[in-house]
Amino acid sequence: MTGNRVLVVDDDAGLARALAINLRAHGWDVTVVGTGVAALDAAAAASPDVILLDLGLPDLPGLDVIAGVRGWSRVPIVVLSARQLGDDKVDALDAGADDYVTKPFAMNELLARLRAAVRRSAPATEDGEAIVDAGDLRIDLARRVVERAGSEVRLSPTEWAMLEVLVRNRGRMVGRLQLLHEVWGPAYETETHYLRVYCAQLRRKLEQDPAHPRHILTHPGAGYRFEV
Repeated sequence: MTGNRVLVVDDDAGLARALAINLRAHGWDVTVVGTGVAALDAAAAASPDVILLDLGLPDLPGLDVIAGVRGWSRVPIVVLSARQLGDDKVDALDAGADDYVTKPFAMNELLARLRAAVRRSAPATEDGEAIVDAGDLRIDLARRVVERAGSEVRLSPTEWAMLEVLVRNRGRMVGRLQLLHEVWGPAYETETHYLRVYCAQLRRKLEQDPAHPRHILTHPGAGYRFEV
């Protein structure tokens, strides 16, 4: 039993009802809405721990809902979609989603992905006092806060999770498989495009020149390294 709050956004009433029944049976506190506007309202009112979002909504594009939530919140967003094309997946991740599940799906896998998304957003407890300074960056691993030139940088839960793994291993290459395991879980070892998307997002937010990064470095075909 998780006790976590999930906001389900899907205009398919039958699927939404089935999801709510299954999620509640596994201990989730579920709120269900069927439109993008209602999703934005519920995200603010219900304070969910994770949002399960269908992209095919009747009033707003799902990407607009992601952007609207990301304008003020870091709540994890797991996209649920019948669209299986790679570009759709990358577009959703690039907009700020934390994961992407295609229909049809296995309920056990969906539950695992929701739990993983919530875990990534939970505060870390190890090395509680660690503060890492790197150029104009200050990374507070205890408070899960990143500042650039004195101003806080807003990161999504998955962006933070990837940065945290790299920073805790600073100066050493972290292999692609290790990153995928630690940030997303063992079931994601083939999803290497996730790493490219989130590395690019971190560079845009943290590097002075994202095209010529100083801190978040790539070992082509092998992994990534954080340098102070």
